[in-house]
Amino acid sequence: MAAKGFAQAARAAEAEMRAVFPPTPLLRNDHLSARFGADIWLKREDLSPVRSYKLRGAFNAMRKVIPAQSVFVCASAGNHAQGVAFMCRHFGVQGVIFMPVTTPQQKIQKTRMFGGHHVEIRLVGDYFDNTLAEAQEFCAAQNAHFLSPFDDEDVIEGQASVGVEIEAQLGRAPDRIILPVGGGGLSAGVRSYFQDRVEYTFVEPVGAPSLGAAIAAGTPVDVSPINSFVDGAAVAKLGARTFARLSTVKPETIVHLSEDRICTTIVEMLNVEGIVLEPAGALAIEALHEIADLIRGKTIVAVASGGNFDFERLPEVKERAQRYSGVKKYFILRMPQRPGALKEFLSILGPEDDIARFEYLKKSARNFGSVLIGIETSVPDNFARLFGELDAAGFTYTDITNDETLAQFVI
Repeated sequence: MAAKGFAQAARAAEAEMRAVFPPTPLLRNDHLSARFGADIWLKREDLSPVRSYKLRGAFNAMRKVIPAQSVFVCASAGNHAQGVAFMCRHFGVQGVIFMPVTTPQQKIQKTRMFGGHHVEIRLVGDYFDNTLAEAQEFCAAQNAHFLSPFDDEDVIEGQASVGVEIEAQLGRAPDRIILPVGGGGLSAGVRSYFQDRVEYTFVEPVGAPSLGAAIAAGTPVDVSPINSFVDGAAVAKLGARTFARLSTVKPETIVHLSEDRICTTIVEMLNVEGIVLEPAGALAIEALHEIADLIRGKTIVAVASGGNFDFERLPEVKERAQRYSGVKKYFILRMPQRPGALKEFLSILGPEDDIARFEYLKKSARNFGSVLIGIETSVPDNFARLFGELDAAGFTYTDITNDETLAQFVI
């Protein structure tokens, strides 16, 4: 579809959506604007009825085939499932939603809440690939309509309504839009709508660099195994249709952020602004640090793509944020097995150092025992002093904070 035709179709889709839900807010953020010396606005997709933008694509794809189709199928463990469920109830059609057996109960319950008696949830497979295969097999057998989470032209067109609203709410196109990337539906839609009227920054987690890999290879490639922590953007392979719209993206406009680093933004936005973001929803905001020199004095829109955050994950998010920011470390200490050794170690700790973890197994046949210690402090520089004093006292230790293999077992 030509650029002009796509923009018109996106505007038409956005207009149709108004019968279902209001535009999500575009809010200027004073905190971020002051920090980066720019006019920074957040497109709050976390405030949609399902707390993500996914219902836009589901709505647009479904409205185009109803009433010819009355049964819809999707495979999802999160936001796409909730968007489809919401729209099944809205249109009064039936949906069969396949989810991995490992899907958290919170997500299953929310999907059931949005869809009510209009959806059937089937838990199949430990991994998403198994779930997807079962969903597609069922869909073919029942002659139902499969709703892709991103690799569908009607879904891409629906996600482009985010761009339509941004332009209407701001009164013009911004200088730059920061977009999180998973399978590429949102970024393909918004980029196809604005074309070259704005600058772009595309953001994806280090553990699932599907766009960066596709641009480097000139075609979508599977980047498995992926890190699923940023679940809303943890996609192993960019869609063929989304890549067709993103294939000319310049590599230097793609930013990759570590999963731990993203956690610092989740914590900050919750503590400072009272905004609850899921990991994928924090991507665009954290990317501001990477492009600070490019945005000074300009009008920037960062898309906060979702806020489906299970607060049972908060301890892990806080832990990751502290480790990334350098105020929490874990190390294994070789402790002499003699009276007074522990007291000597404790005397080295500073007034701002707090023991968060301490595990010690005394072995009578050895002169030394291993201690797993977690220390929290107020500023990263405190660790330089602590380790300096440990060295001076003759203690032997190993910092395992960033050892991912060990961390899986002991942290």
